[in-house]
Amino acid sequence: MTRRPRILVFDSGLGGLTVFAQIVRLRPDADFVYCADDAGFPYGSWKEADLVRRVVGVMETLIARHAPDIVVIACNTASTLVLPVLRDHWPRLPFVGTVPAIKPAAEHSRSHLISVLGTPGTVARDYTQNLISQFAAHCRVTLVGSATLARIAESQMQGQGVCDEDIAAEIAPCFQEVGGARTDAVVLACTHYPLLVEDFRRLAPWPVDWIDPAPAIARRADQVLRDCGFDAPVAGRGEARAVFTSGKRPEGSLRATLARYGLAGG
Repeated sequence: MTRRPRILVFDSGLGGLTVFAQIVRLRPDADFVYCADDAGFPYGSWKEADLVRRVVGVMETLIARHAPDIVVIACNTASTLVLPVLRDHWPRLPFVGTVPAIKPAAEHSRSHLISVLGTPGTVARDYTQNLISQFAAHCRVTLVGSATLARIAESQMQGQGVCDEDIAAEIAPCFQEVGGARTDAVVLACTHYPLLVEDFRRLAPWPVDWIDPAPAIARRADQVLRDCGFDAPVAGRGEARAVFTSGKRPEGSLRATLARYGLAGG
């Protein structure tokens, strides 16, 4: 096709910007709509049935309004729970999900001690347990559910101060020592967490590999676009704008943050 593809990137907040940035690197020609469901944030506090209804309802509005060629669910919580429902509801619209990067962590770990850092819902879900059984059975896996890191990341992105002690307390359970071996890989199983990765590195008790799934998600999105007939990127750069389900128009620090990602607010 010669027209620009339109990609809808969806998250509960600003964490999906980590995925958005990687997709833009591969497909700068695309038109993007980045939707933050800030009216529903954080997803980790929702009951599962309520969250399914919430995401499907928001998606109905977004798809009708923006007519995307593909949808990227840049949220682990939504992907591990709602993705099958979305695919059933819109069988002709490709959805690309985000799942914990347990397989690459297990493949690259030398100590075979890895941790999965996510929301309480993501680390407790059967989907995550199945990934561990399938790809990390030879590893000792520590599941760490944080109820506050996504909020901390949101605060930082909006120019608010964050406390080192709060971040350090949340990541501390990821670091395990067993029989002289140490955790050497931590899966970032929430797209908000790569926004804090420099703080994680600075505050970690020892160096580890922080596994960010965003590059792999971007490669998958690019492949899905090609499968849909958008083979070669069209010349020039597409448009990109951010929308918020609360209806707010970004101002101040948030507006500046979106601008750094090439997004127009509103």
